Amino acid sequence: MSQKAHLILSNGDQFEGELIGFPLETSGEMVFTTGMVGYTEAITDPSYYGQLLVFAYPLIGNYGVPKLSKDPHAIVPQGFESRKANAAGVILSIDSEEAFHWNSTENLDHWLKANEVPAIIGLDTRHLVQLIRSTPRLLGKIIPERPEKTLRQDFFDPSSTEVLKEVSTPRRELIGTGSPKIAIIDCGVKWNIIRQLLELGCQVELIPPTDDFSSVECDAWLVSNGPGDPKKTGTLIEKVQALLATQEKPLLGICLGHQILSLAAGAETTRMDYGHRSHNQPVNLVGTRRGFITSQNHGYVVVEKSLPPDWEPWFRNANDNTIEGIRHKTRPIASVQFHPEAAGGPRDTGWILKEFVEKTLRKE
Repeated sequence: MSQKAHLILSNGDQFEGELIGFPLETSGEMVFTTGMVGYTEAITDPSYYGQLLVFAYPLIGNYGVPKLSKDPHAIVPQGFESRKANAAGVILSIDSEEAFHWNSTENLDHWLKANEVPAIIGLDTRHLVQLIRSTPRLLGKIIPERPEKTLRQDFFDPSSTEVLKEVSTPRRELIGTGSPKIAIIDCGVKWNIIRQLLELGCQVELIPPTDDFSSVECDAWLVSNGPGDPKKTGTLIEKVQALLATQEKPLLGICLGHQILSLAAGAETTRMDYGHRSHNQPVNLVGTRRGFITSQNHGYVVVEKSLPPDWEPWFRNANDNTIEGIRHKTRPIASVQFHPEAAGGPRDTGWILKEFVEKTLRKE
């Protein structure tokens, strides 16, 4: 029997739909994605922690859910970006009860139930996207008619608190046997970053952001993506500042890592009204006519006029001209606001990780 569920927004709007997934009462920041594929990657992406994810595209769930390997040695199975669902909830226009794909093992409803993620169907997701775009910092609550569990009753904003501990590795973890060795400061790293580094022949070590970085042996550093306000990351900014002051190794920041590197360099960040979250964000390589379509999921942006003299913009967003990447003028240090590893989304900028590894090899 179908079960009703309500979506209540912080601006006072309320909507009624049908529950699929787990009957959990929860809350989070309202965000949307325009992606037509990659829904399991998005829901398991740690950057979506504490967010209610609206899928603008109607045919979500139509190719089912692949099997997640339980093998502890299979650290990066395809189709997922972490071992658990991180989105606080999911909002769809319709539910695809039947899935058609050779790799599908279950439908989206069953997978959401197993991962204790609530979802609402039957809402006008195009209208919700318009609300998110016109209402800065919109929050929401999913309230099933008969909840089995309550996670959060109050409106929850993941940017209001420090959330890295919810998504980062609790201990160091060494993956692969190649060279060079890349130390990833894990703020909620997507598995596809690890996959691509392994495919490029690297060894990877995941480092908790609370660790002592001075004891890490590596050839290069990568500050990963993750959720929340970059200024609410404990002592991480100061630790990255120390890396910049004491080491000459290549360093790359991605998404939240871009913001943390910018703050460590002396720049400022500010919260956007509704952020960039889609698979079709165009960026331009500064100083050229080259453009790329990128996958993005961020609610903060670097303030360009705050960049110190030794740093320069690397990429700009073609829609609003905001900074999408920075780089040091003389050192092998750079960062991008978008996701060069994709999963899901376009692979236009996969060359960035390859170029980063090549710079590291030249430093060895």
